[in-house]
Amino acid sequence: MKKLYLLVVCVFLSSLLFAQKKDLTYYLPDISYDKNIPTPEEYLGYQIGEWHIGHDQLVGYLKEVARLSPRVTIEEISRSHERRPLVLLTITSEKNHSRIDKIAQEHRNLCEPQKSANINLDNTPAVIYQGYTIHGNEASGTNAAPLVAYYLAAAQSQEVENLLQNVVVLLDPCFNPDGMNRFASWVNSHKNKNLTSDPQDREYEEAYPRGRTNHYWFDLNRDWLLVQHPESQGRIRNFHKWKPNILTDHHEMGTNSTYFFQPGIPSRTNPITPALNQELTGKIAEFHAAELDKIGSLYYTRESFDDFYYGKGSTYPDVNGCIGILFEQASSRGHLQESENGLLSFPFTIRNQVATSISTQKAALNLRKELLTYQRDFYKNASNEAKQAGTKGYVFGDAKDLSKLSAFIDLLLQHQVEVYKLGQDTRADGMAFSKENSYVVPLNQKQHRLIRGMFETQTSFTDSLFYDVSTWTLPLSFNLDYALASSFSKGDKIEKAPSTKGSIIGGQTNYTYALEWDDYFAPNALYAIQKEGILTKVATRKFTAITPNGNRSFNYGTVLVNVQNQQDKTSDEVFEIVQKAAQSSGVSLYSITSGLTPEGVDLGSPNIEPLKQPKVLLLVGRGVNSYDAGEVWHLLDQRYDIPMSMMETSDVSSAKLDRYNTIVLVDGSYGSVDANKLKKWVQSGGVLITFKRAATWAQAHGLSGAKAKKANPKPQDKRRPYIKAGEDYGSNYIGGAIFEIELDLTHPIAYGYHREKMPSFRRGTLFFEQPQNAYSMPAMYSANPLMSGYISDNNKEAIGNTGNIIVTGIGRGRSISFADNTNFRGFWWGTNKLFANAIFFGSIISRSTTESPNSTPNKEENDEALEHGHKH
Repeated sequence: MKKLYLLVVCVFLSSLLFAQKKDLTYYLPDISYDKNIPTPEEYLGYQIGEWHIGHDQLVGYLKEVARLSPRVTIEEISRSHERRPLVLLTITSEKNHSRIDKIAQEHRNLCEPQKSANINLDNTPAVIYQGYTIHGNEASGTNAAPLVAYYLAAAQSQEVENLLQNVVVLLDPCFNPDGMNRFASWVNSHKNKNLTSDPQDREYEEAYPRGRTNHYWFDLNRDWLLVQHPESQGRIRNFHKWKPNILTDHHEMGTNSTYFFQPGIPSRTNPITPALNQELTGKIAEFHAAELDKIGSLYYTRESFDDFYYGKGSTYPDVNGCIGILFEQASSRGHLQESENGLLSFPFTIRNQVATSISTQKAALNLRKELLTYQRDFYKNASNEAKQAGTKGYVFGDAKDLSKLSAFIDLLLQHQVEVYKLGQDTRADGMAFSKENSYVVPLNQKQHRLIRGMFETQTSFTDSLFYDVSTWTLPLSFNLDYALASSFSKGDKIEKAPSTKGSIIGGQTNYTYALEWDDYFAPNALYAIQKEGILTKVATRKFTAITPNGNRSFNYGTVLVNVQNQQDKTSDEVFEIVQKAAQSSGVSLYSITSGLTPEGVDLGSPNIEPLKQPKVLLLVGRGVNSYDAGEVWHLLDQRYDIPMSMMETSDVSSAKLDRYNTIVLVDGSYGSVDANKLKKWVQSGGVLITFKRAATWAQAHGLSGAKAKKANPKPQDKRRPYIKAGEDYGSNYIGGAIFEIELDLTHPIAYGYHREKMPSFRRGTLFFEQPQNAYSMPAMYSANPLMSGYISDNNKEAIGNTGNIIVTGIGRGRSISFADNTNFRGFWWGTNKLFANAIFFGSIISRSTTESPNSTPNKEENDEALEHGHKH
């Protein structure tokens, strides 16, 4: 107890002395340094910790260090969405630099069982990848990076020279440049000369959406496996170029915490990860403890966080023969803040990150051969596991959507997964796979364990609590047909994902062009046509049309572009527009030569509805889930090329809403929104799209007929141990699982889909009751919907046969409520089109088929609608 008291006092005093300018020795060992290498202070004009370093300053300093030090090289590995460079420093001895490509090749060979036996581990340096601040407002990491770089570049000691002879350090100073710079600008612009430690001060209350995320408000620490963003793609490229032995990921946590380093909670480690991985993590932890003990910092381990989801920086390495390590420092979230452990200063947080950076380097040096042996044996053992799998492999394909299929293959290739064309038609798990549009991933390959982590489903767990999602089965997220085949014929190896080229099949016509709604990028093509002022329609019935190449059948949701009556545009001009849209989107259109069809509705039928060009408004601001909002923004902006506006919820009351025909409310609280004004806008013909809690808010204000359903309480003993409360509450929450939904393929919300059942990702325990109108639920959960992931028994009982999407009619407008986030983390390509359909086709949904806001069927015009079979 006395020792603990002294440590707390030490922490308090060291933070209290922040007002005194920190000397370099506050952060780094008091040794000699090369005077030709400028210190961070000499370059920046201020000491690290006095201000938050800007990204341009950070890169500028590191380039200068690399220019002056023979130990350091620097390269640009990617660019962020805001075009900031992501740089990587390679730091090692001059001798190692002279053979740096050979060292990298040796590490790659260590991961090839047929080559690794020939590598002499005595002469092979370890490689460590040290990365900082993937969450932009967790700034102690990226501010520690220039100090670590200076230490390795300029330190004149035998210890550092020995380190650099035996270790290659890859220093990634900032995982998230856009978020980091956004946060630095905020705290620097609100800093007082006389520091304010009041947690309520504006410096510590970032503006929405805060600096944690990247440009599109994505959490990049969930994107290591998903690689949906350029920051992640560049990082993963270099990870596999080097195959490091340790990867560190420096974060921050709550201000009242201390310092955490892994191992995490043992029972929550992914079962695919070898036990030796956690043993080595524990050995490395001893070096962290020793370094933090030197400076009197409090810390803990094994009590928080986990190594289950392979999409994080500390877990992705674990399934790639590397040791991933998470660091979490209590955050000052500015320059000086009150905490339960005394005043927490920004320099103090930086010093801890520097200390564990150095401790990682010491661990790599001392455990070098053990780490290299582990890496070699990881892939050797994985190869033995793969051989036991025999000829098994995962077969997957999509006959209708090459764009989505290509995106999935590209994801696999980025992780060095071997993909082959299917050599011959195959049946597996009751499904037929055609060699024309199917591929296979053999299990017998070096990435065997990673493939399992990507493709397997799991519904049984030793622990019911998860720091992140409990499943992420990638072929399900892309809504692909896939199965584990016991045998298959392997065709050509895929080196690059197949590209899609859009064209006008049948050439120019003077009648109509047809855009099938099957391809992922069909919305992109449609909007490209609409923005040129071209009138478009959609077929709500199937039909067979006459094309220059013969008769062709078209499904629900086919978009038609008539050549005539297009605002004085000539036939040549219309052709040029649709051809350009096909080429830019990669989606082909078909020429139709006659309005009289051999089968189904004719092209002048009232069942072919006119479409509006989407004018989308997304409400954002305090209380709105910024992740979900960012996913909508990214989808429309990056994939569909649809411009949209974003508006603070508090501004709705004074806004001119008539310039929008679609308003999107993602999960969140909307207490500041003028609901009456929004209702008048919907009544006048607008389409309101709501997700999760936004749907319940809408229902409470007469803007949706989707009524929430609660699960029955989980049965509990009358008396439970106090210490179990957190676990009991957590186990009743759906933190992320995959469920089966059933689609009405004739409904506009399901246009472009061909299977009545598909996977959907869910977080949370909000369920929708079945509506009274039998036609108003285009998607519902099946009776036993769990496909992969964890769900408690009471929630499993509650979710069956509940609503997934419910459409409400309000005046001339429509309100479309989603129980799940169709755009989760940008990698749920399979459900994106449900959201796109709400945008493009929401306004054509017949009012007679919708729920009313008070949960009674809309009977207005029912007889007329049924008689004519369409909406007037």
